[in-house]
Amino acid sequence: MADETLTLSLDSGGDVVIKLRPDLAPGHVERIVENAKEGFYDGVVFHRVIPGFMAQGGDPTGTGMGGHPNKPDLKAEFSREPHVRGVCSMARAANPNSANSQFFICFDDATFLDGQYTVWGEVTSGMEHVDALPKGEPPKTPGKILKATVS
Repeated sequence: MADETLTLSLDSGGDVVIKLRPDLAPGHVERIVENAKEGFYDGVVFHRVIPGFMAQGGDPTGTGMGGHPNKPDLKAEFSREPHVRGVCSMARAANPNSANSQFFICFDDATFLDGQYTVWGEVTSGMEHVDALPKGEPPKTPGKILKATVS
């Protein structure tokens, strides 16, 4: 089946391969795939990287305040899928239906997020490259997605 994985090629020299989960969040997966195919994530930084918690990216402004300028926010697709190491989920504002293009990858178990954020994927390889991202809010020199591809 097409569009089953998202690969993030990071400037740290490695690829992060993410298994997409349309069974959990079809609308969010569709948006991630669209964004990747448009090149939207290419060159975007991880602007919030908190050790022991998560790495957040997907904001074209690099500030944590932006999203896709031409696409509406998504309706929440919460599931029972636990937020554990390697899980990919959508970032959002206080409004549960405010996810747009920003996402995060969990470094460790963050089950306090369960049922409140939309899980859309899981890292199947390259988690060491996520672990190696520069830390900070924002990092002094943020790690960058060189290219996002779907296969």
